[in-house]
Amino acid sequence: MFFEYAWVLLVLIGLEGILAADNAVVMAVMVKHLPVHQQKKALFYGLLGAFIFRFATLFMISFLVNVWYVQAIGAAYLLYIAIHHILKRNAQLNGQPNKRNKMTGSSFWMTVLKVEVADIAFAVDSMLAAVALAVTLPEVGQFSIGGLDGGQFIVMFLGGFIGLVIIRFAATWFVKLLNDYPSLETAAFLIVGWVGVKLAIYTLSHPKISILNEHFPESVPWKVTFWIVLLGIAFGGYWLSKRENKKAIAESVEKKVEKHS
Repeated sequence: MFFEYAWVLLVLIGLEGILAADNAVVMAVMVKHLPVHQQKKALFYGLLGAFIFRFATLFMISFLVNVWYVQAIGAAYLLYIAIHHILKRNAQLNGQPNKRNKMTGSSFWMTVLKVEVADIAFAVDSMLAAVALAVTLPEVGQFSIGGLDGGQFIVMFLGGFIGLVIIRFAATWFVKLLNDYPSLETAAFLIVGWVGVKLAIYTLSHPKISILNEHFPESVPWKVTFWIVLLGIAFGGYWLSKRENKKAIAESVEKKVEKHS
């Protein structure tokens, strides 16, 4: 039994690490506009909130499974901020007046609040995945927590906690990457929108909605499609940003040469 539990915990950590990638991008995009010293504080509060939401979700998982609109709200919110950024970016490229950006103009605590709203949707997504793995384990039977077998609960808790640590470090790295390559920001918002699509897929396949097949989000074709598109956006954005950076450096050098000549 010990080895079975250890194996599922290892798999769960890997799963949480994969889920942490898109979660971290969303958090990084949301805090990027803040001063550097506030970015770390916002990520800390975001991590604290995510921990609370995931822990609460473990106790409420049987209830949350039926509350389809939690992920629907998360999907709508992520799609909104992605579309809002892209429209604003297009307006700037077309020479239209630069209107106040709600994300850029957000105060520290408002930014933290927005991060927590996204965390609620991610908590449900993460814990549903954890439950799907943990329920395959044999029950310890000695105690139960929140209606779940104690052994299964502990495995889910440990997997979720380690996943949060991964999110924290990944988000910090993504913030640094966005600061080093500002032109990568549009790609990051596209990823945010794509994560919103993922949450929308979960909503549409909920038994109470049934627009999509209930098992579609766990199907191999959808998972492969999701990761191919996400990685395509990431690598495409990174390549374009490096190209733009080289072009900007070349133009800067050229101007310096002209100035001294």
